Amino acid sequence: MKPADPNWRERWADRLVSIDEAVKLVKSGDSVYTGGVTSVPVQLCAALAARRNELRDVSVCTFLSPYRWDQPENYEAFRLTSVYAGPHERGGVREGRMDFIPVSQWRDGVPPPGLERFSDVSLIPISAPDEDGWCSFGAGVWFGPTMAAISRTLIGEVHPEFIRTGGNNRIHITRFERVAEAGAPAPPPPIPPRSGETELAAQVICTLVAAELVKDGATLQFGIGDVSAALPVFLDEKHDLGVHTELLPGGITGLVERGIITNRYKALHPGKVVASGVAQVGADELAYMDRNPVFEFYDFTYTDDLRVLLQIENFLAINNALAVDLTGNVSSESMGASIFSGTGGQPAFAVGASTAAGGSVIVLPSSQLVGDVRHSRIVAQHPPGTLVTVQRAFVDYVVTEEGIASLRGKTVRERCDELISVAHPDFRAELRRQAGQLHNL
Repeated sequence: MKPADPNWRERWADRLVSIDEAVKLVKSGDSVYTGGVTSVPVQLCAALAARRNELRDVSVCTFLSPYRWDQPENYEAFRLTSVYAGPHERGGVREGRMDFIPVSQWRDGVPPPGLERFSDVSLIPISAPDEDGWCSFGAGVWFGPTMAAISRTLIGEVHPEFIRTGGNNRIHITRFERVAEAGAPAPPPPIPPRSGETELAAQVICTLVAAELVKDGATLQFGIGDVSAALPVFLDEKHDLGVHTELLPGGITGLVERGIITNRYKALHPGKVVASGVAQVGADELAYMDRNPVFEFYDFTYTDDLRVLLQIENFLAINNALAVDLTGNVSSESMGASIFSGTGGQPAFAVGASTAAGGSVIVLPSSQLVGDVRHSRIVAQHPPGTLVTVQRAFVDYVVTEEGIASLRGKTVRERCDELISVAHPDFRAELRRQAGQLHNL
C-alpha cells in the first residue's frame, strides 16, 4: 500500500474539477447512490442539492447519512430512498417523505436487492491516488466496490486524510469521470451518544459478556449500537481473539497492540481484522490502521455474506436490540410498525454465529425511560406491526444488566423463565402473568 502521490493533481488534471462542476454530470431523471455511514461524500451531496431548481425527478439513495436530504426544499427535485434509517432519515421514512427498502440479502459482489436501481451515478468519497493511480475508500468501504462496478458514472470526492488498508479497499482513479477535492474532513455518521443510564447498563452488560461468553480464541462481530460497540474496552483479560465484523468500533487497535486480538485461530483471513467500515473511532486509531497489514476492509456484501460467515468457527456475534419477546424473537429495527433503523447484517451474523456454535448474543438494557415513564425492553409480545429482525431459533443469549438469559435448546417455558430473570425487577411479575396467559404456563 503506497502513500498518496504528491503530484496527483497534475497527473490527473483531466478529471479534477470543483465540487460544483463535478455534480453537473447528474441530469434530471437520473438515479444517484450517495452512500451511508462513513462513505458519504457530504460536499458532493450538498452541491447536488444546491441544483434543486434545475433538476427534476432525481432518485437519491442514502442510509445512516451525516447529510440531511430530508428537507422541504429538496422534495420537488429529488425522490428520496433509504435502506437503513438513521437520525436524518427516520422522520422522512416514518412520515412518507422518504421511501424505504428493507434489505438483508448479502452476496459477495452482488448489489443488494433494490440498490441496482440507483446505478446511473454514484457519488463516492475516496483518498487521493497513489503513484499507480489507486485510491482507497478510506475507513468506510461499505457498498463502494459493488456500486462502482454497476454504475454508469462515478464521481469522487477526494479526502487527503483517508486511510489505506488491505482487503478490497481500493479503486483506480480512471474509474471516475470526475473527481473533486473536499474542502473539509469527512464528518462522522450521526450516531447519538449513549445516555448516562445506558452507559451504566452497558458497563454491566459488557462485563458479563466478556467474562462469561467471550472465550479465548473466539472470532467476534460487533453490531452497531449503544451497547455492543462498547465491548472492546472490556476484553483486556482475553487471549488470541479474532475479528470479522461489518462495523469496527473504537478500542480495537489497542487490543491489537497489546496482543489480545491476534486473529491467530481464524481459518478465514488468519492474522487479519476484517471489517467493512469504522464508527466512533478516533484519529489515533485511524492512524494506526493506515497501511497496517493487519487490517482488511471489504465490501459489505462480503463481510455479511452468510456463505462467508458459516466458514468461521467459534464465532460470537454481539448485536443490539430495541426489544426481545419472552420466547426470544428480537426486534432491532422498528417500534411497532414505525421504522427506527433497518435490518442490516444482524440476521446474517446471528444465523452464522448460532450455526457455527460460537453463539448469537443480543445485548440491551432491561428497560428505558421515555419521559418520566419506564418501559420494559423485555416484552411479553411485540406490539402489532413490529418487525422481527432475528427469529428466536437463532438467538442463543440475551444479556441485560440483570444477567444472562441462555436460550439455546430451551423450551418455551424455559425461555420465558430465562428472559423474565433478566428483565427489570419492576416488570417481572407482570411479565410472569402475561407469559402464563400467552403460553399456558
